[in-house]
Amino acid sequence: MERINDSCEEDFILLGFSDRPKLETVLFVVNLVFYFLAVTGNSTIICLSLVDPVLHTPMYFFLSNLSLLDLCYTTSSIPQMLVNLWGPRKTITYVGCVIQLFAFLSVGGIECILLSVMAYDRFVAVCKPLHYMTIMHPQLCLQLAAFAWLSGIANSILMSPLTMSLGRCCRRGINHFVCEMPAIIRISCVDSSRVEGLAFFLAIPIVLVPLTMILVSYGYIAAAVLRIKSAAGRRKAFNTCSSHMAVVSLFYSAIIYMYMQPGNVASQDQGKFLTLFYCLVTPTLNPFIYTLRNKDVKGAMWKVLGKDRSLLDT
Repeated sequence: MERINDSCEEDFILLGFSDRPKLETVLFVVNLVFYFLAVTGNSTIICLSLVDPVLHTPMYFFLSNLSLLDLCYTTSSIPQMLVNLWGPRKTITYVGCVIQLFAFLSVGGIECILLSVMAYDRFVAVCKPLHYMTIMHPQLCLQLAAFAWLSGIANSILMSPLTMSLGRCCRRGINHFVCEMPAIIRISCVDSSRVEGLAFFLAIPIVLVPLTMILVSYGYIAAAVLRIKSAAGRRKAFNTCSSHMAVVSLFYSAIIYMYMQPGNVASQDQGKFLTLFYCLVTPTLNPFIYTLRNKDVKGAMWKVLGKDRSLLDT
């Protein structure tokens, strides 16, 4: 891989939406509200999963991991973005950019694999309900979660240094509001085909294989649901999986649409909004998706607030 010996480890300029000053003001307010909701919602899910014994199940263990990932997603990018939107300075330090890139690559990979693990959990719950607790025992849950975290981190440990090592000829302006890998590759002044090729290759086990596992799991779930004769049974099975299906759809639709766009200016602008969607809007919606129709979580919340769980049914 060709490299240029430049030592321009200076601050980067995150151009973001600097060409639209009025939009920056609107985005600051909207992002601040969404960030508050994302932090509050995901922190609530984690705390409830820890304090309420009713939520000490595999599904809520994986859900608390997902909430932690969503907190990492938002916290690694949105505070810096809010600072840049509020004032005239649009800079981020070299170290800050490296940390942000590492966090994005790690969390993205972890979430892809974790969503497939959660799909397997729902498959066991629907297709093998009598053996659910036997199959999804605590040790297996810990191993699956550890595998997801270690895989995502390993991917980032490999790709982050390679991306940052690309020669940039002292170019500092990143046409994005975060230090995301495609945006950093775009400002390089050397051949980046090997890095992009490796990223594409690693996307197979990190993105494509988990997506395939999710689709296969839900194929089996759909077949099992269709065999249920009672409408109440089908409704219960659907409710068991509907929240996870919604989260998977939000996450993967944004990822796939963004990375299939061509590299022109219009698509780069779309990419900024799509990145904003999956690093802020999706983490904000996830807690609400999982709690709106979930009596266990709402019951745990009422219990923490000192109210009777039976109030939920009134």
